[in-house]
Amino acid sequence: MFGLYVTHPQVKIDAEVPVPKWGLSDLGAERTRQAATRPWASQLGRIVSSDETKAIETAEILAVASGIDIEIVENMHENDRSATGFLPPPEFEKAADWFFAHPEESFRGWERALDAQRRIVAAVETILKTHDAGQPIAFVGHGGVGTLLKCHLQGRPIGRDRDQPGGGGNLYCFRLADRRLSCDWTAIEDWQGWM
Repeated sequence: MFGLYVTHPQVKIDAEVPVPKWGLSDLGAERTRQAATRPWASQLGRIVSSDETKAIETAEILAVASGIDIEIVENMHENDRSATGFLPPPEFEKAADWFFAHPEESFRGWERALDAQRRIVAAVETILKTHDAGQPIAFVGHGGVGTLLKCHLQGRPIGRDRDQPGGGGNLYCFRLADRRLSCDWTAIEDWQGWM
């Protein structure tokens, strides 16, 4: 059986609102509704979400298709960037490049990539220890920690070259039995399901 790591799609950017409280934009919500019509969404046996608003909104839309409740896990949040607050997109992209290029160092007070990776891997593994491996599971979260988890699953060094394309609303699939990836980043509305 398989697990998915799903990233929230586009959000409403508001410099006056803390980033973890940002919700989905109209486009992000529509993309998630499209994904929820795909057969894979109705086959999910469990949906576990980060505690950030945008991830919860994504998980709730997907949960409608499978008729299950979502679970919210605090340690699945995005890498902690509160030290700098909101950064305009061009500055954020430069900061993210630095974050991935220097995993053992902190960018201006951000959580280090190495620490964020340990946190997301521990959160996912803790959940999977008690998960019924016969049920497909989706972890709904964020691009940064999702990429860090993917690097771990692939046994590869932390690197932004393994980051999702297009800025959000993607997924990858891994086998629960051995944690090996069975598909790379794919847009949530385009993924055809388990092969």
